[in-house]
Amino acid sequence: MNLNSLTIKEAKVGLKNKKFSSVELTKACLEQIKKYNKDLNVFITVTEKEALDSAKKADELILSGQDLPLLGIPIALKDLFLTKGIKTTAASNVLKDYIPQYDATVVKKLKDAGAVILGKTNLDAWAHGSSGENSDFGPTKNPWNKDYVPGGSSSGSAAALTADMCIASTGTDTAGSIRLPASFNNIVGLKPTYGRVSRYGIVAMASSLDSIGHFTKTVEDSALFFNVTAGKDPMDATTLEKEYTAKPLNKIKIGVDPDFLSKSLEIETLNLLAKAYNVFKNDLEIEDFIPDVSLSHQEYGIACYYIIQPAEVSSNLARYDGIRYGLRRANFGDEAKRRIMLGTYTLSAGYYDTYYKRAMQVRTLIKQDFDTAFKKVDAIIAPVSPTPPWKLGEKINDPLKMYLSDKFTVTANLAGIPGLSIPIGFTSKGLPVGLQILGPHFSEELLFKIGCAYEQATKNEIWRKLKPKL
Repeated sequence: MNLNSLTIKEAKVGLKNKKFSSVELTKACLEQIKKYNKDLNVFITVTEKEALDSAKKADELILSGQDLPLLGIPIALKDLFLTKGIKTTAASNVLKDYIPQYDATVVKKLKDAGAVILGKTNLDAWAHGSSGENSDFGPTKNPWNKDYVPGGSSSGSAAALTADMCIASTGTDTAGSIRLPASFNNIVGLKPTYGRVSRYGIVAMASSLDSIGHFTKTVEDSALFFNVTAGKDPMDATTLEKEYTAKPLNKIKIGVDPDFLSKSLEIETLNLLAKAYNVFKNDLEIEDFIPDVSLSHQEYGIACYYIIQPAEVSSNLARYDGIRYGLRRANFGDEAKRRIMLGTYTLSAGYYDTYYKRAMQVRTLIKQDFDTAFKKVDAIIAPVSPTPPWKLGEKINDPLKMYLSDKFTVTANLAGIPGLSIPIGFTSKGLPVGLQILGPHFSEELLFKIGCAYEQATKNEIWRKLKPKL
């Protein structure tokens, strides 16, 4: 048995029954990192000593009868999460030597839950990108095919889990940066409701859009992880507690995004989505399936997002002046400079009303579209990406083409609703494809219920048992 290939649930059972120790589990993950990190460029920093020390403590707690939610489970952190005494770079040369003085709230919660931190994963610098190629430390490669991108910006976290270098990993999602890599890696990715998980201590990209989530191998694992990270935080005024009781599956109505079977999708993606559509319609015991939910302003999502997001990016990156911490602004990469200039222009005198104010009005219309839809249905299924993973270098010199890869994911961030990306199969080239389940605010429990039902309905599919040939 390869311990590093276990799910959270399987690892917890094994640890509890003393079939193996946390030290053995952690060593298995560290060995996998040593074997394949050079080829895949997944980790920026590996904390081997700290991880083994944490694993030893976890084993002691297990022997004493402790039962914490993630006790002894090795996880990886996207390198936007501040970690006390451990380098946090945001994959940018501006912060290449930065060592924080405190842990992000999510990191603290994970440690309090007994998790073992393996290290910090690569990403598009400052989370600016959809492919993992904008990192100042080099691109991450997709474990399924190293000639292809793993999706971004949470590229390293997704690839680390896919390559069995960890048992789960964290990510951030501002326009699809968890859901897209999850789709491109055949894993599960959760973007929670905005404000459901604290942003405190996480390097900000666009503060009104950033959602803090994670990657797991199963939907059940995702729910377990979410129960640890979610909750109100006095250090983040946008967080709140809210109860949401999901209906039984046979009382749920699922709607379909009009783009779900659109001809604008690449043909193999379209075929896999059509197959998944039939599973949802015929094999899940839901009350009703509504084939077309009107989301009339979705087509403006990308234009709206690429006004609001650069405006917030330009504001957030202004603090990196090379005086208080970090290096000189000359160290910013091309994509960061592009977004700073776009955002500064958008917010400048004479253009604020023309661009930013109007985009915020469109954002309200997009949110209202979802509010109206969720009065008729409980959840919506939608594509994650118009295409499967693309080749490294294919879009890097065409920013507009790269931005359009988020066309199906940005609206969830603009509306602040949760989205769960789940695997649905592979193309003829062996490249993974996923779909996303969207729900109203605070409906993560519902998304987990629907996602689990889909997993059960497809549990015997061959693609469920595949592993990348590293």
